[in-house]
This record gives sequence, structure tokens and C-alpha cells, in this order.
Amino acid sequence: MAIKKFWAIACRDLIRNRRRSILTLLAVALGMVVLIIMSSFLAGVTAGALRDNIRLNTGHLQLRADSYEIEKLSLLSRDLLQDSESLAAQVEAIDEVQSAAPVLWTSGVLSIIRESTGLQVTGIDPTDAFHAPIREGIVQGVYLTPNGRDEILLGKRLADNMDIPVGQRVSLAVGNANGQPEEAIFTVVGLFNTGIPSYDQNTVIMPLTRAQSFTGTGNRASSIIVLLNDREDTEKVTGALQVPGVKILTWRELNATILEWVEAGGAFYYIIYTIVVLVVAVLIANTLLMSVFERTREMGILAALGMKRRQIMLMFLFEAATLALAGIAVGLMLGFAAVAYLARVGLSIGEEAAAMVEGMAMGSRMYAEFAPDQAIILSLFMLAVVTLVSLYPAWFAARLEPVKALHTL
Repeated sequence: MAIKKFWAIACRDLIRNRRRSILTLLAVALGMVVLIIMSSFLAGVTAGALRDNIRLNTGHLQLRADSYEIEKLSLLSRDLLQDSESLAAQVEAIDEVQSAAPVLWTSGVLSIIRESTGLQVTGIDPTDAFHAPIREGIVQGVYLTPNGRDEILLGKRLADNMDIPVGQRVSLAVGNANGQPEEAIFTVVGLFNTGIPSYDQNTVIMPLTRAQSFTGTGNRASSIIVLLNDREDTEKVTGALQVPGVKILTWRELNATILEWVEAGGAFYYIIYTIVVLVVAVLIANTLLMSVFERTREMGILAALGMKRRQIMLMFLFEAATLALAGIAVGLMLGFAAVAYLARVGLSIGEEAAAMVEGMAMGSRMYAEFAPDQAIILSLFMLAVVTLVSLYPAWFAARLEPVKALHTL
């Protein structure tokens, strides 16, 4: 029997019970919508976190002294890069490099009359292109001037929590390069909002020259953050930056937490995908089994007329495949429409939840992102599982004895 005839018979039998077929098709479509939205959110959140972390925190490459450990935020001379401005200029001379920004990191305590809080103090070159997200994120006040002696920027979230307005003078205490405490009064000249609550809540920013004089580190820096024109040039630039006593970290190493989260989250999501697909497959198998019971006499007639068991089995498998393909097609259309909406509007998780995320830049809204490769894989997975589960009702129909089937009421 030609395949075209099997499709015709399958469609005819499905139309015979429209309500049940439509409900089953909608179940498949709903399952596909869930799968597409989940995979798109996974792709969107991870891509967004990686993109934001690279642009705001890590860059594509970082140069650090061999002995420097980011967890300690050391200010010891042996742990810092010597003559950081000269080294940054050498890096920026490479064609593939967009920006090379020296930064100085240390921990500190910000105090006002009513309260105090621990945070990270970051010294930056205000003119460097890498810090554009801070410059563009100023929501109140003004940006830093390169030689501002007592200027600092605070995240708006931190300022709101501590009720610090622009223009207020605050106390900032740090440990200097000799391990001695240093304290000075600074003026909050601006508030920034990067869209990353964990960063905005825990960071105070000042000009690099002021940070160096405040901590007694001279012209040294904790790191040089390198932003490339194209992330694909990472290995090429790394090969060109072999400096004695300096280690080079790539964006993969700097964002290891995010990449590990992607791997672990991907495995967890595939477990959920499998559960959703199995639920849909069982619904289709149940629909076919009910169809077999209703058409037992018909199966007997077909067998008596010479239809082989293999053909009866194929007939039911084609019904399952037709339902699955139609449901997948509808699900893809609805799923992509939902992803287009969620990619634009996003889903709010709240600033409090986002601020609790450590080790990665997480905004207060999650955005979906089209993942066509995942959609194809999930569609094939759905079709394969549905077909596999449908083997039982098809086999059950094929093994009916013609004589017994003909005597079924």
C-alpha cells in the first residue's frame, strides 16, 4: 500500500472523531510551546548574563600578576601589575583590541551617620571605553572626572537603601598597600543604574588615580580588562600578549561560574523536557488505544479483506505521526510567537531575587532568545518519542484475530 494512502486513511480516521483528535493535537502543541519557551529562556538568560558580565565586569581578557587572587583583592606590590598605564597602552596597540582598561580593586566600608556597609571599591579610568555602561547608566548627578580628588559614584540601589542623595559626603575606609587602615571623606557626585542589582548594590567607583593614592599603590593596578572587537579573536590576542610575570585569563575562565551553570541547568532542563514529552506521548498513545477499542470490528473486516498485520500497524503509526506533526507545527508557531513577545517584554524576577545571584550578572528581568537549533532538536525528540510510545497500540491493533474482531459488538 502506498504511503500516500496510509496518510489518507490516517487523516480520515482522525477526522472521524474530531473532538478527541483536536484535543490531542492541542496537547502536543501545548507541550511544544512549553518546551520552546523553556529552551528560549535558558538560551536568553545565559547569553544575556554572559554578555552583561563581559561588558560590565570581566571583558574578553584580563591581565593580572601571576600571584594575584581575585578572592583576596590584594594590594601588595607583588600581586599587582607594575606600570599599568604603559602595559595598557601596549595592549591597545593591537588591532583586534577595542579597549584596555586598568582597574584597581579593593574591599572597603562605606559609612554615614546612621549605618555602614561593606562593598567593593573600584578605581577606573573614567575616559576608557570599557566603562561606557557606567557612564551611560548615570541616572542622577554627573559622571566622574579623571582627576576628581574626592568624587565617587554609587549604585542607585545602594544609595536608595542607605538614603544617600547626590552631593552627600560619606566616609570610606579601606586597607592600604601596607595593611594599614585608611579613611577619607568623599562626595557622591552621581548615581548609576546598570540594570544588574548585585553590581549596583555592592560597588563604589572612583577615579583610578584617586584610588591609587588612597590605597598607596602608586601606578599599579589589580588588572587590565581587555575588550575585543570580536570575541572570536580571543585566542589570537592571547597569543600576542605573552608578558613575563603576567597571567592572561580568557572570558571562558573569567565566566566559569556562568558556563558551569549553563551545563548544569541544561542537564536539568533536559530532564524536564523528557517529562513533558512523555506526558504528551502517553496522551497520544491513549488516544490511539481508545481508537483501537472503538474500531475492533473494523480491524477484523480489514484483516478479513487481506490487509496484513504490518499494514494495520503502520496505519495506526501514521495516525500517531500525523497528530504529532500537526501538533508540533502548531506548537512551533505559537511557541515562536510567545518567544518574540518574551524577548521584547521579558519576565520580571524582581530586584531582590536578582541581587541574591552571585558570580554572574543577572538583571531583574529575564528575556527569552530564539534558539532554532533547540527547537529542531526538541521537535525531532517529540516526534521520535511519540512514535515509539505509539508502537504498543499499533501492535495491539495488528495482533487482533479477524474472527474474534468480527464478532465484537
